[in-house]
Amino acid sequence: MNTAELLIACLENEGVEYIFGLPGEENLHVIEALNDSSIQFITTRHEQGAAFMADVYGRLTGKAGVCLSTLGPGATNLMTGVADANLDGAPLIAITGQVGTDRMHIESHQYLDLVAMFTPVTQWSSQIVRPSNTPETVRKAFKIAQAEKPGAVHIDLPENIAAMAAPGRPLHVTRREQTVAAAADLAEAAALIAQAQHPLMLVGNGVIRAGASAALTALVDRLQIPVANTFMGKGAISFEHPRSLWCVGLQQRDFINCGLDRADLIITVGYDLIEYSPKRWNPEGRLPIIHIAREAAEIDSSYIPKLELVGDLSATLLALAGQSASVATDAYTTTLRQAIVAEYEQYAQDDGFPLKPQKILYVLRQVLGPKDIVISDVGAHKMWIARHYHCYEPNTCLISNGFAAMGIALPGAIAAKLVHPDRKIVAVMGDGGFMINSQELETAVRLGLAFVVLIFNDGGYGLIEWKQNNQFGHASQVKFGNPDFVKYAESMGVKGYRVSSAAELMPTLEAALAWDGPTLIDCPVDYRENLKFSEQAGKLVCQI
Repeated sequence: MNTAELLIACLENEGVEYIFGLPGEENLHVIEALNDSSIQFITTRHEQGAAFMADVYGRLTGKAGVCLSTLGPGATNLMTGVADANLDGAPLIAITGQVGTDRMHIESHQYLDLVAMFTPVTQWSSQIVRPSNTPETVRKAFKIAQAEKPGAVHIDLPENIAAMAAPGRPLHVTRREQTVAAAADLAEAAALIAQAQHPLMLVGNGVIRAGASAALTALVDRLQIPVANTFMGKGAISFEHPRSLWCVGLQQRDFINCGLDRADLIITVGYDLIEYSPKRWNPEGRLPIIHIAREAAEIDSSYIPKLELVGDLSATLLALAGQSASVATDAYTTTLRQAIVAEYEQYAQDDGFPLKPQKILYVLRQVLGPKDIVISDVGAHKMWIARHYHCYEPNTCLISNGFAAMGIALPGAIAAKLVHPDRKIVAVMGDGGFMINSQELETAVRLGLAFVVLIFNDGGYGLIEWKQNNQFGHASQVKFGNPDFVKYAESMGVKGYRVSSAAELMPTLEAALAWDGPTLIDCPVDYRENLKFSEQAGKLVCQI
């Protein structure tokens, strides 16, 4: 057995199902070892796409997704997806080929110090320099990547080391034991909640990572206090729950800000500061905070918790529910929820064309089931998805909001369909984001995966135009030309549709979702709604 074969044996031992990547000269031994492996290698069209696939696989499963590249340009192409996984809390292992150790000391073709390069965007970056160290390196990599908070790890394998004979075997995989917050802290938290007049719960992606949605719902049912989720916390509690105030995190003020203004206690659950900066909802640091998570709070002058409950989330939330009494129902919160729901429902019958983003997302919610998955790319549409696409269950709307990298949705949809072949998957993208990794349509066709790419087409970088208009009163350098997206899709064997009226949207989506392969829908969008929303948000007056 050589080092590459031992590496693959260790990956099998960790339960790896797929490796996403490209073959190259310096990873030939790894590719060869995969020929006799249970692991399926997914050949992608770009390393960035491979990293995004591993990123979304990790986010959906809680198990580290694995991506592979060769050295030099292959490795640099991986970095955007690796950085995205690291900031978004998705477990990922990036493996790179490398020149032999015999030529690292001199200027060498395509050589970069990849360990140094990946260090700032991972939780650990290491090179295998002795074949016998492979099992320890792999086990440590997975342990770090899958611990709380999850993230990316990088393993660099020089080509001469990969070919060497390798003694050793995979190491036993251990599981983390559950811990619960201290009883005295739970009692103090229950007392703080009981004393509050207007408590509000802010829920983040940590609830979803921990599989704690049921426990969270039980606590909300017990306390009867309002709860809002971050972009990445969508589905942690169903949007239909009567105490749900839906999504928080837009840069403009919104209805939920009225609830935050009124609150006298914030209970954060599985909340990462990177999801929605506390400086936006607690700029003076005046609000008392109870921090409930699997790790201690990050230091921030706007986020200094009065109390921290650190431990397994489900166990901690259920223990807190057992010690807490219901808080008197706040009539204001009920009124606020009614306003949020009414604003959402007003677009049901809108027949304007190009379509308003609110209308597109309203229809999308109607045609998808509770377990179906929407993956949002980054752009103006992401803000509307956060505000107008609502979830019944966790991990049914994935939004990159830590690193917020354009181009994630199409590769992410491939990974999502591999993980959940029985669910409908929709990648929602702007025309700008689509062109970043559109080549992965060929990967989807080759794999025979059925999902929908829904393009919000406005002929420009809509989010930047929105920000330019807000800041300067005009836009510049944001418009571009597009290919005929339907013909572009068809050239790769993808079924293409174009929406030409509001009435066509629902039947087009239904037809696309029923197709047995990848489909693309070109949907013109009216982004005049962006500025209208900014104007409305600026006039929002809270009745406190």
